[in-house]
Amino acid sequence: MAAAQGRLTDGAGGAGDGKDGERELNADAFAPLPFRAAVDALRAARPRPRIELEPVTPPRRLAPYAYALEAAVLDEDGDELADGRLILLHDPDGHEAWRGAFRLVTLVRAELHEPEMAADPLLPEVSWSWLTGAMDARGLGYQEAGGTVTRASSHYFGALEERPAASQIEIRASWTPREGLGGVPDTAGHLAAWCDLLAQVTGLPPLGASAGEGPSAAPAAPVVPLPQRRGPRPQR
Repeated sequence: MAAAQGRLTDGAGGAGDGKDGERELNADAFAPLPFRAAVDALRAARPRPRIELEPVTPPRRLAPYAYALEAAVLDEDGDELADGRLILLHDPDGHEAWRGAFRLVTLVRAELHEPEMAADPLLPEVSWSWLTGAMDARGLGYQEAGGTVTRASSHYFGALEERPAASQIEIRASWTPREGLGGVPDTAGHLAAWCDLLAQVTGLPPLGASAGEGPSAAPAAPVVPLPQRRGPRPQR
């Protein structure tokens, strides 16, 4: 897959046309150097096989500067197993709640096709450990990590009663990456850890460090992954 390429934005989050569109297209020239360097690292990332990254317009008003990527995890037949979004926020003046000038925000969603896994009472705790464990395994510094893990079940009735019950897990999280030289965080490393999380949630086998295939060519996962998914996500 080609390296992800996207647009910086100085606070605009819509598709952008007119003046807003011009500001988004020209944001590279106006963004602070640390933010531009952090985004360049994300743009240059090449994910592991079966994880596709695509730049999207970031949300408005969360921070003066923002950049966003969406991901889809595909099975061998090209069916989607999970999706997610990773947003990089930057406030040059710092943010009291972040305790830093950068913040990473994520949403990951996946269908659970293994009934025993969907019913496991420890699933939320284990799912959260996939995120923190992925960053710890890569030696990434971070602080003020927080989030939620939500497990939902859908049961169908009436005209839809032939559909099997479905369960979904959703991970929402944010954390402050440690800033390095020049005030620039290791966004490529955090993206790699995020790809590790996506692999864990969908049951993809871990890649060895010698595989050399993008940011997820990483240390072995710190916890046992979910079983491999069986087939595409149910139609809604």
